[in-house]
Amino acid sequence: MNLQVSSSPHIRDNATTTRLMLDVIIALLPALVVSIYMFGLRSLYIVLLTTGSAVLFEYLCRRLMKRYNSISDLSAVVTGLLLSFNLPPTVPVWLPIIGSFVAIVVVKQMFGGIGQNFVNPALAARIILTLSFPAAMTRWAILSSRLEGSGGIIGEGVDLIATATPLYLIQAGENGGAAMPDYLDLLTGLKGGCLGEVSILALSIGIIYLFIRKVITPWIPLTYIGTVAALTAAFGQDPLYHVLSGGLFLGAFFMATDYVTSPLSRKGKIIFGVGCGLITALIRLFGGMTEGVSFAILFMNILTPHIDNWTIPVPFGGVRHAKS
Repeated sequence: MNLQVSSSPHIRDNATTTRLMLDVIIALLPALVVSIYMFGLRSLYIVLLTTGSAVLFEYLCRRLMKRYNSISDLSAVVTGLLLSFNLPPTVPVWLPIIGSFVAIVVVKQMFGGIGQNFVNPALAARIILTLSFPAAMTRWAILSSRLEGSGGIIGEGVDLIATATPLYLIQAGENGGAAMPDYLDLLTGLKGGCLGEVSILALSIGIIYLFIRKVITPWIPLTYIGTVAALTAAFGQDPLYHVLSGGLFLGAFFMATDYVTSPLSRKGKIIFGVGCGLITALIRLFGGMTEGVSFAILFMNILTPHIDNWTIPVPFGGVRHAKS
């Protein structure tokens, strides 16, 4: 018999891992619907391929490691879904499978499974894919029929139109050679980008659901987005355009808030959000890459244990350790 000793207070809750993961899946469904509308059924194929391979890799890995079957907690489904949302619609079919292997086997299971990974698996997989296959991970396209509906002139027989992301157009300036999407396009998703990041409106529906279900708290997302807005404004760029562009909303609300890889205390969450915003803004403004969300969150994931050590309050009745 093992005797577990911990400090009070003790809080009992009906929340389970499966319920929390199911809430995240439900919250991501509006963005999935918009991605299918903007990019066609290929986006659904990529989502199913990524999610299915993630579940399969988790099942096989747990069997090989002689651990209990954990696919019923839906965490592998969430990882696969988030990874697919971080992929462009033109990726070859083998790339999502490699990404799922990296996320599930290398980042998650080799470190002990759910609750033991020190970085977000989906983001780590995206970074590895971006650095390993940059050409495949930076080809953007949108259905020609959507551009026709916005007033664009498209040739007959054309299904997909290559396009650039708003962040690329910001970085390219007048040399971008294409019209910048307006705010309405950024909200609805009529722009180049990854599957799940293009429609801020669809993501907002899911975000409201997560707040209603009390799955996430606002401290990390608000400080993250606020820091990006403040820094981009300080350097003379449109802060609202930066907030509505790229993967900032997807990253701030759905990945930076991951329970395992983010700080526990409110003060720690604020430090985490400010750090993510600082790194994201610096990469966008001065880096060679147009987007910095994945790198920012991954870097702050690594710092999370240190942030917790600095910010977790003393348990009731406890004392701080003496300084060495």
